[in-house]
Amino acid sequence: MSRSRKKTKIRGITTSITEKKEKQEANRKFRRTINQKVKLGEDHFPLLKELSNVWCFSKDGKRYDSEMEEKYLRK
Repeated sequence: MSRSRKKTKIRGITTSITEKKEKQEANRKFRRTINQKVKLGEDHFPLLKELSNVWCFSKDGKRYDSEMEEKYLRK
C-alpha cells in the first residue's frame, strides 16, 4: 500500500478517527426495535434516523481541505 493515495483532499472535522462504535450501537438498537415490532405483529416500522441522531456521533462530518499535506493523503 505504499503507493496508495487518496484522490480527494477530504478529512473529518473533529479529531475523532472513527464512528464505528456509534454506528454499531445505532444499528443494533434499530434491529432490536424492528425485531420486537415484528414479534408483536405491528406493521409500522421506525426509520433508523428516528432511533439515532447522527449529530450526537463523535465526528461532525467532513470538509474539503485544499491545503492538506501529502502525508495525510497516504492510506
